[in-house]
Parts: sequence; C-alpha cells; structure tokens
Amino acid sequence: MNRAKNLQRLQNEMFDICIIGGGASGAGCALDAALRGFKVALIEKNDFASETSSKSTKLIHGGVRYLEQAFKNLDFAQLKQVKHGLEERQIVLQNAPHLARPLPLLTPVFSWFEGLYFTIGLRMYDFFAKGDSLPKSRWLSKKETMLRMPTLNAKKLHSAVLYFDGQLDDARYCLALAHAADEAGVAVVNYAELLDFKVDGSKKLTEAVVKSLTNGESCAIKANLFINCTGAFADTVRLKANPKLTKRIRPSKGVHVVLPYEVLKSEDAMLIPKTSDGRVVFAIPFEGQLLLGTTDTDYRDIDKEPILEEQEVDFLLDTLTRYLAKRPDRSQVKAGFGGLRPLLAASESASTKKLVRDHEVEHDELSNLVSLLGGKWTTYRYMAQDTIDKVCELLGVERECKTTNHVLVGGEDYAFEDWKIIQTVYRLAKDISKHLIRKYGSRAHKVARMTQENSAWAQRLVEKYPFIQAEVIYQVREEMAITVRDVLARRIRLEIMDWEATQEALPIVASLMAQELGWTSEQKQQQIEDYQAQLQSFMKAAE
Repeated sequence: MNRAKNLQRLQNEMFDICIIGGGASGAGCALDAALRGFKVALIEKNDFASETSSKSTKLIHGGVRYLEQAFKNLDFAQLKQVKHGLEERQIVLQNAPHLARPLPLLTPVFSWFEGLYFTIGLRMYDFFAKGDSLPKSRWLSKKETMLRMPTLNAKKLHSAVLYFDGQLDDARYCLALAHAADEAGVAVVNYAELLDFKVDGSKKLTEAVVKSLTNGESCAIKANLFINCTGAFADTVRLKANPKLTKRIRPSKGVHVVLPYEVLKSEDAMLIPKTSDGRVVFAIPFEGQLLLGTTDTDYRDIDKEPILEEQEVDFLLDTLTRYLAKRPDRSQVKAGFGGLRPLLAASESASTKKLVRDHEVEHDELSNLVSLLGGKWTTYRYMAQDTIDKVCELLGVERECKTTNHVLVGGEDYAFEDWKIIQTVYRLAKDISKHLIRKYGSRAHKVARMTQENSAWAQRLVEKYPFIQAEVIYQVREEMAITVRDVLARRIRLEIMDWEATQEALPIVASLMAQELGWTSEQKQQQIEDYQAQLQSFMKAAE
C-alpha cells in the first residue's frame, strides 16, 4: 500500500464512494464496493483497526449467549444474529486461512444436570451451523476434560462440554481487508481525519474535507456518496452531516487481561458461562499467552481511550479462579487492553449486556449520508454487503456482491507447511518461520527475503518472541505503518501480549522506522517518549 500515491489520488480524483472509517466494517465495505466496480476512497483518522477492530476477544462466533437469550426470552432478533454469525463464521475462516482458525472451547460443568443443559444448548448451536466444516460439540468425561485442561479444579469438576468456534488475529485481519481493498483499486489512506463536509444547495454531501495527520495538509475528497463506518464514533460523523439527527450509538467498554499460557496450560479455550454481572467470560490461548475477557459497562467519554483498570483485573481474575485449582496472581498480568462496542441503543435505560449485537444501514435523506451502525466482527462481511446493496439502490444500479469467496491478502495459495521452505531458504529459526507464515501467509516469503537485503534484519526484536526486524521494514513499505504503535500494537501485536517486552522492543522499532521514513532524531525520540508514556499509563491503571 502506497500512502503518498493514494493521498494524491484523494486530492485529484472524483470517486463514486468515499468511506469514512478503516476498521473491519469500513475496510469490508471498501473491498465489497471495489469488487462491484465502484471507484472508492477509504480514509481512517488513525491507523487501520486502531479502535474496536483490534480490541475484540479474537473470536469468530455466532454467540452462544445470544442463543440462550433467544430461547429464554423468545427473542427472534437474537436468533437471527446467531444464524448470521454462524453463516459468516465459515467465510471468515476460509477467506484468510493464515489469520483465522478453528478453536476448541471447553465449558466446565459441576453437575450432571448442568452438563445436560449445556449439551442440549450446544447441539442447537451445531444445528444452526449445519453445513460448515467445524467439528460438532460433545460431552466430555471428567478424565477427558482434565487431560485437555489440567489446571482445572478437579475436586469440583463433574465434566465439560466441548464445542468449536473460530479465532482470528483481528487487527491483522482488518489490515488484510484494507490491503485487499487497495489491491482492488481503492485509494486507501490512514491518518486522514475528517474535518467537515461540503454540501450543495439541497444540503446533500458533495465533498469531505480531510486533513492528513502526517503533514498537516488538507484536501477535499469529491464523491457521489459518503459512507460512515466509524463504529463507536458514528454519531460524530452523522451529526457533522446533519446536526438535527438524534444519537443512535450506545458505546460499551470491554476489557481483557493477558496472563501466561501456563495459567490454563491448554490449547483449548474455556467458556465461563456464569459471572457476577450476568455475562460470559472467555479464557483463550492467543499468541502463546492466555487472553481473559471480557466485561461490559457503559462508556461515555469516547474521546479517551478505554484501558484496563485495577477493579476490572480483579473481576476477571476472580471469575477465572472459581474454575482453577490455583488462583492466578495479579503479578502474573503481562498486559491488557480495553475497547468499545458500538451498540445500537434501544433506550438510555437498557443494560448494555442486553443490547443485541445487530447492525443497521441508515440512510439520511437530507444529507444523503449512509451510516453502517452497530454489528460485530464476525458479521463484518454481511454488514458490508447490506451497506453496498443499499448504495447500489441509491445509485440506481444492480451489481452483485463478490466477497463471499474473495481470498484476502496472504491467503492466496496458502499452505502452513511452507514454513519449512522459509526455514531452509532463509536460514531462519523454526519459531520465526512458523510465525511469518501464520501472520503474512503466502506473502511471508517477501518478509523473509528482506533478511537477504540486510542480514541484521533477521535478528529478533525481543529474544523470547519470534518477531524479527525485517517485519518492521515490510510493515512500513507494504502495510502503511506510520507510528511505532502501528507496528507494536496492531501489526506485531506485542502491546497486547507483553508490556515489558514492548518497552524493550520500542527503541529498535523506532530506529528501523526512522531509517525508512526519514525521521529526524527529534522525531524519533518523540515517538519513543510518547509511546513509553502510553505504556506506563496502561501499566499504572492496571496495578
């Protein structure tokens, strides 16, 4: 992706569609529209997936909890959400096989009746997922359960129910969407902030005034139609287009704690079906660590990044402890993060955990703005299809959606076993070779080849992790990385895995980026200091 070239396109070309927001929904809409033959611009205020789309529980799922609520409350909206989620789950897995995989999940149970209840529920989940490739659920004995997850409290355990969902690297999946959109002809630009809209005599939007945050220059993007895909920030854009609109989004904060893998000591994830606040919590192996979350609380100050706080750490650790033989210690917390869900509000009084994770495509007739509101990661493609179908209707054309089988960047001719070729040809360690294949797919060879351009780039960023210097160079040249946090938080994911290791890698990443981007010594030092301050604030809040 060439940011400078795309920025020039924004200044000089007329587009059919301009999409605002570079998360999963915005990148998904951009790819869908481009594959239907539209001329598209995609702008993002910060980095791709810098908000909600990089801060999920990393699950691709229909929603076991939604299914339970659907039957308990006779809520067909919840049932529809489960059905769509399970239909899309298979598509998410198949279109980026290097970034998404099947994930076994255990639900520990403490009585025969409880086991029967969850078995029936998960058989129904299987029924709605009929036709996909994932294994079906089954009831495990206590012995089978302990073999799969040896850290459980054996004294209390009766058995467990095993089922399957999917797991993805959310930030890199979103980046693959943006990259695929770029290769399909979309003018993709990050760090491009929407300042305002220009309108014609009938108050229809004609231009988006945008400021490049890298050089401070502004330009006006001309388009026939504008799509708002800004998630939790959607109301801000809606009100810029038409100040008379009422707010529709109810942001909800969810946090995750990262613990050592040894706490669960299992390749299976665990679904905790009952918590003190009425939610479910997941404990999931991710990148060699254990990801524990999430919470669900109202969040009003959306201009302030939500972060993991002390009481939230306690809640999650207490929730997990009830299932384990040994309580995890607070000192074991390696990292954590908070994110926002863009929930569609039924009313101000409704609890956020009761709101359906559904989406809506809104068309404001006055301004002509189209807004994609609500939704969740698993159904991003379906949400995008709905949105571009509406665009086709508004523009008076019929064009078929082509994203169902469109393989994303890195998924073309993907074969995990190719890590052996990378290990042999480029003389890289086994864990490094496997890591490159899992994160870059069939394009891992392009990253590995950079180690021949400069042998120093084959070195690790941090000794105990498989990340190498060549990745930083590739991410700047090919993936539009602009800041050190773009690399460490979203492209390498070290920030959400290990705060101390992130601090250790920071100076090396800053030096590599400075060379590629031509930073002065002052600019490089500013990047380091700003990010160090962010990391310190995360660590302090979680203490």
